[in-house]
Amino acid sequence: MVPIDEFARVGTRAALEAGGLLMKRFRTGFAVSHKGDVNLVTEIDVAAEQLIVSRLLEAFPSHAVLAEESRPDAAPGVHTWIIDPLDGTTNYAHGLPVFCVSIGLEIMGELVWGIVYNPNLEEVFMARRGEGAWMNDSRIEVSAVTTLNESLLATGFPYDIRTSEQNNLDYFREFALRAQAVRRAGSAALDLCYVAAGRFDGFWELKLSPWDCAAGYLMVREAGGAVTNFKGDPGSIWDRECVASNGRFHDEMLAVIREMASLKIADR
Repeated sequence: MVPIDEFARVGTRAALEAGGLLMKRFRTGFAVSHKGDVNLVTEIDVAAEQLIVSRLLEAFPSHAVLAEESRPDAAPGVHTWIIDPLDGTTNYAHGLPVFCVSIGLEIMGELVWGIVYNPNLEEVFMARRGEGAWMNDSRIEVSAVTTLNESLLATGFPYDIRTSEQNNLDYFREFALRAQAVRRAGSAALDLCYVAAGRFDGFWELKLSPWDCAAGYLMVREAGGAVTNFKGDPGSIWDRECVASNGRFHDEMLAVIREMASLKIADR
């Protein structure tokens, strides 16, 4: 049986190489196409994904790979790598330096290892199930904020914001009125890592995909935080919605979401 250290070594190398490629091509000319009105993909997404997948399958040819651009519908296996080669594509395409590489590993359906690499700040977030989370060589922990009123939150908006009523604008308004502030940076993977590191106190989003959150969910939990779906059940990367926090005011966040859901039902 391959030890987790070998998975981590190969996965880390792949993430760092992909991050180097992103930085090499950042602010240079590259092709951009659309997967929807506001959902972009660049040739760099594809190149970075090809690099990561080739490194992983070269080392572990029997493993399954779920990747945003080329393998979004791949069936999970005993070992499943879950890859977002460029989380924050819209930022990248516009020259905004807020993006990352995210790789998570599931074994028998359990997240066991994850890495999120922010090449702009050379920050490597890593987590291992049952062993904690780190940024570079330092152990990270969630914040000590105890109330929603004092919290700094993060969120994002789905790509069908122009056409769907489930667009997060109602939740955004309500949380903006109840928290100290809300930020929308454009990378769910980094948002989750920042919750793990205590930079954000909480995060919520809907219409997520597994590659958006696989490494980030493990990061938050191993840093002492909580991750659930909107109902309060343990969050799964296969859910489409997420609430993550330091755990100290998680119930307050869920209460806001329940309240908004009740209002929607009453308005029908």
